[in-house]
Parts: sequence; C-alpha cells; structure tokens
Amino acid sequence: MLHLSPTPLTLWIGIIALILVAVLSMISWKRSPHPGRTAALECLRFLAALVVVILLWQPEWLTTVHPDTKPQIAILWDDSMSMTTIDATLPPILSEKSVVVSRADWVKKALASDLWKPLEANGANEVTALPFASPSSPSTLNPQLSTSSGTDLETPLTDLLAKQTNLRAVVMLSDGDYNIGQPPVAAAQKLRLRGVPLFPIPVGSKVRLPDLDLLSVTAPTYGIVGENVQIPFTIRSSLDRQVRTIVRIRDESGHERSKDIVIPPNAETYDSILWRLEKEGSSTLELSVPVADGELVATNNARKFTIAGRPEKIRVLLLETLPRWEYRFLRNALERDPGVELSCLLFHPDLGPGEGKDYLKEFPAKIEDLAKYDVIFIGDVGTDQITKEQCALIRGLVENQASGLIFMPGSQGNEFSLLDTELSDLVPVILDESNKKGVAESIPSPLTLTTEGRASLLTMLGNSEEENPEIWRRLPGFYWHAPVIKAKGGAEVLAVHGNSRGKYGPIPLLVTKPAGSGKVLFMGIDSAWRWRRGVEDLYHYRFWGQVARWMSYQRNMAAGQRVRLFFNPERPEPGSTVTLNANAFDPNGAPLKEGTVSVDLTAPNGHTQRLELQKNETAWGAFSGRFKVDLPGAWKLRAIASTTGTSAGADDKPLETTILVQGTDIEKTGQPARPEVLEEMARVSRGRIIQPAQLADLIKEISALPAPRPLENRIPLWSHWATVAALVTLLGIFWIGRKLNGAF
Repeated sequence: MLHLSPTPLTLWIGIIALILVAVLSMISWKRSPHPGRTAALECLRFLAALVVVILLWQPEWLTTVHPDTKPQIAILWDDSMSMTTIDATLPPILSEKSVVVSRADWVKKALASDLWKPLEANGANEVTALPFASPSSPSTLNPQLSTSSGTDLETPLTDLLAKQTNLRAVVMLSDGDYNIGQPPVAAAQKLRLRGVPLFPIPVGSKVRLPDLDLLSVTAPTYGIVGENVQIPFTIRSSLDRQVRTIVRIRDESGHERSKDIVIPPNAETYDSILWRLEKEGSSTLELSVPVADGELVATNNARKFTIAGRPEKIRVLLLETLPRWEYRFLRNALERDPGVELSCLLFHPDLGPGEGKDYLKEFPAKIEDLAKYDVIFIGDVGTDQITKEQCALIRGLVENQASGLIFMPGSQGNEFSLLDTELSDLVPVILDESNKKGVAESIPSPLTLTTEGRASLLTMLGNSEEENPEIWRRLPGFYWHAPVIKAKGGAEVLAVHGNSRGKYGPIPLLVTKPAGSGKVLFMGIDSAWRWRRGVEDLYHYRFWGQVARWMSYQRNMAAGQRVRLFFNPERPEPGSTVTLNANAFDPNGAPLKEGTVSVDLTAPNGHTQRLELQKNETAWGAFSGRFKVDLPGAWKLRAIASTTGTSAGADDKPLETTILVQGTDIEKTGQPARPEVLEEMARVSRGRIIQPAQLADLIKEISALPAPRPLENRIPLWSHWATVAALVTLLGIFWIGRKLNGAF
C-alpha cells in the first residue's frame, strides 16, 4: 500500500498548491474555444501537479511480510585469532571450578552447555549458532602464504539481517576486538530499525595479559660479508615488574649471538643487536627473547627475518693536499680493505699531483668517470685544488646518485673556500670564519659519544654494544679540531668535544646529514690515526671501513650494469607504498639523458605488472616511481634502461632484485578485550550487555521479548528512478498536447 509521510508544513503547501492549480485549470477550460481538448490537457496539468505534491509528501510503497517460520535466535560467536588468548574465567553456570581458559574454549564451553535449551522448549524459538571472523586459509596460488585476516563485527550482523526474516534476538560472544570493516555500531542501528535487540557477552579480560611481545625487527635488506650489521628491534612489556633478560639472534646453522637487556615494566623498549655476516647469499635469522616468569603468551617472543650477505667492492675517491698523518693512515686503511677500490688525488702545493699506485693525475673530467665513485673524501682541499664546476659535480653525485661525501678539514683552512661553492649547503656544520686555522690544544682531548652516537653503527668499535662506550673512553685524544660553531638543522651529532664547550653547548665534531639521495659526514679532527696506539689497526681500520660501507649502503642496495635501484621503505608492510629511485646510465656509463627505465614487478602470488619510472629532469639520470604492496612475501623486481633511438645490447642485462614484504598479523593474542565496543552496540540496538556471571538472566530476558514484528519492505517512491521517468513523461505529453491544441 502507499504510505505518505508529510510534515504539517508540506501538507498545507501541497493542499494549497493543488487548489490553486485546480482553479487555474477551471479558468483555462472555461476560456478555451476547444473545451474538450482543453479539459483533457488541464486534467494532465492537475495530474502532474498532484504527482509533484505527493512526491513532496515522501511517498513509500509499503509491503508487509508475515513470516511462516518459528522466531529465530541467532548466536554469533567470534572465531578469530584473538580468541585464543588465555584470560577468560569460567563462571559457575559453566564450570564448578573457577578456572582460566582461552576465550575460544570459553565460547565452546558456553555453546555446548544446556544454557540455550529453555529457548527451544516447546518449539518456541529456533536457535542457530554461527561463527564469524574465522582465520583465512592459505592462498591457493602460494600455499606458504596465508592471506591476512581480521575481525569484522559489522558484516556478520548485516548479513544475518539480510538472510533472516523472523529474527527475535541476536546473541554475540566476542572479545569486542574488531580491526577491519565498518564500525559495528552501524549494524547495531540496522538491528534497532528491525526491532531486533542485541545481547553481547564480552569474553576475556579488560587488562592486558602479563606478556613480553617482540613487536618488530627492522633489519637492513643486506650486509657486507665479514662485517657487522645492526638489527634494531622493539619489545613491549605488559609485566608489572622490570625484567632482566637476554636477546638471542641465531641463524639456520646454529650460530648465535646474545645481548643482555633490561625491559622496564609496562613500556616499549627500542634496542638493537649486532650480527656478523659470514657467508654470501640469503640467510634466515631468528631473534628471540626467553619466556619470563609469569608470562602467559609465548607465541610472540620470536620473529624470523631474511638478510642477504654480499661481497662488496666500494669505489672510493680520496682528495687531499699535504700528505698529513691522517691522510697517510687513512689511505693505508682503505687500500688494505679487500672490499674497497681506492683512487687518490693528492694536490701537493710544491710537488704537484701525487704519483704511484692508485693515484690519479687529475680530477675526473667526465660525469661518467666521476659517477662510478660510491664515496668521496674531501680533505684539506679548497677551490685552489678543485674548481667550482667540479664542486657542483660532486654535489650532483651525492644528491642524485646516492653517493657519500666525507669532509675532513685540516689546519690550512682550505675548506672555507668551499663555502662559496655548491658544496656549501652540504656541509652539516657552521664553521667559524674568524678562525680558519682551527683550534690547537696542548693536551689531548677525547671524543664523547652522544646518545645518537652510542646507537650508531658508524661508531661501533666493539663486538658488542656493552663494550663500545668503554673502547671510546680508552681511545687516544686529539690535539687539533676544526673551528665548529654548531651543527646545522637536520644534522645528527654522533660525537662532541669531550673537554670544551662553545656558545651553543658541546662542540660537534662527528656529524652526519642526509643530502638528497646520499649522505654527508663531517669529521672535525685529524687524529683518528692515533687510535692505532697499542692496538695497531684494530679500531682505525674498523671505523673507516664502517664509514665507507655506511655511506654507500643505499647506493648499492641493487646495482646492475646500467641501472642502480634503491627503495624506501626497505622492509615494507602489506598496504604500504614503496618509492623506487633509479639511476640509469647510457652504454658509455654516463647518466642517461634520453631514455626510459621500466620495472617489471612480480607479486608473491605470481601477478605481474610493469611500472614506467618518471624521469627527474633536474637530476643526473634519476628516475622514480611508486607502487603499493598488498601481499606479504618476496616481490621480484626486474629493471632495465632503454636509450631513446637505440635497442638494448646483448650485454645490457636487466637488474633483478627482491623486496621482502613483512607480513603483519592484525589479529594479535594477549591484547585486552574491548567490552566497551560491545556495550555501545547493545545500547544502540536497545539490547543489553550480559556479563558472564549474568548468563541466567540472558535466557529470561530473551524469553520475555515479544514476538518478532512482521518484516516491512519500503520502496521510497520519492527517490525512485521510475517515478522521475513517469513525471517527465507526463510533462512531455502535456507539453506536446499544448502545442497541438494551439494554446501557448
């Protein structure tokens, strides 16, 4: 039947409008020379006005469905992973003893009890138990990968309303922890409109279980064989006491390294552990913490991850004027490092360019010759040795091609002339131009690590983080340092002067800063060679080797013949966006000016797509692009550079690399239950939340509910497309009739 819902205002507006249209139609009919045809037209006019007025009154076509089945009571029970948490206490109605079981076992115990039989007595109701949020099965395309799953409280209720026509009440057994889908209160509003109350029963504890949770491990994608890598991790404690424990990292062969840590109560701990890569290729490591006394959840105390070991060949360019002691020992350290390919350029003011093994006669003249260097050391060098154009090339190499740049000023003060070149913005500190010769001291002064320095891999001179501060305290001091005023914004200070302070506090002498795609390091002393005293090359070689590898890390994430690829984040999670940056070269090794870079992406499920990277017109052969990862596992990348007008040669092998996407479990155990969510749903649906101790009251409340009202189906005619079409058709007929009747 037709149901109208006018307001008093719209009701009177409609009546008055119909009266006016009727009066005008009568007047038009009486004045017309063709009363028969005019009468038909005016009837059409009045009918169109009547339709408009009725639409103003919001008409609905109402149909009532009288169910022919028994009233139905649905019991929805949560089958998600969070229900495996062991923190639910059985009430007396379910168990003679008050024991703590998992939430899932609590639900099974409740479903298997005789609690629901009174509802089915004498055929009064039909009781149905339905699970929801069951864990997903492994992917059919890749059985080793499980599809991500979560808890949706809204969809099961909405689907239930769509399927059931004689629903009397809904009982929900859940911990209230939802993490996907629409807000569950939306489903509760639909229940209210149908007159179906919701009776949620919260299962689980409102407080977090005593637990140590290894939240994340953010390891780098690769490391150098024979060198230490730093493995950061995060542990969250819900214990009410401080825990002294051991973090262990182990590989497949059983090699292990451990570290003692202290975890404060009810807090997150951020720390890292060192691991030495002993072999090439991919290795699977496991980081774990032992189960603490009183901890109830042991499944989240370990995480596995993969890291690749590579034998790197880092190309280093060392620029200097006078062969001071720092230069001599640095040159020896880099030359003897099997992972470094060294080139030196010595601008001796009296003897001219240095000659001999690994020496260059002049600064690289072509971009392609300079672009091969991963790290550049600039000693006591200024514009008398390198031109402003060459400084601009160095800056472009750092910012566009992710090379590293290290400033090592000396007592001649030549570095001040670089402040008038393109390199000025790359210097991470502000220098005192009134004291270009630096500060000489009569007694040795130590370098003191900052908080950032103690956590940095650059300053890690020991085999463990515990012994590293003591090593730095024992290092021989320096007698000269650069005239530094303060660090620039965005720079990270790793070490400061141990004895003196400046106007802005401790004098920063070891400072790093990002520069475009690359990194910059400022070394404000010239006495690192003194660290050899009593230990030979132990600390000196290690420090500079770590510097060279750290500065070139991003540049060498994935390097091919004509494409170098680096990406961020290194270990993305499903749903995150990965930014790809590529440096492309022509067949001669120069940055690619005219051409394209394409990347073929293969997802873990085998799906492939092609990504065309966009060229950065202001950078050297720089291309970039973005894509979204939606599956955990190994994403394979195949990148190739193509020069415009030429085809790829037989030796132009594409670059192939892999991005490991860490799967995240949105369903977590050990989390507290969320009864407040269930309570809001019950309030909106006009039901009531039932605590586990009130299960007997639940049966009484459901039994006292009235019979379900007939199901009403409303079709809003005022917004239906057929109504609009009929009105337009009616007005069209009226307009054509007026034309034919000759009434304008």
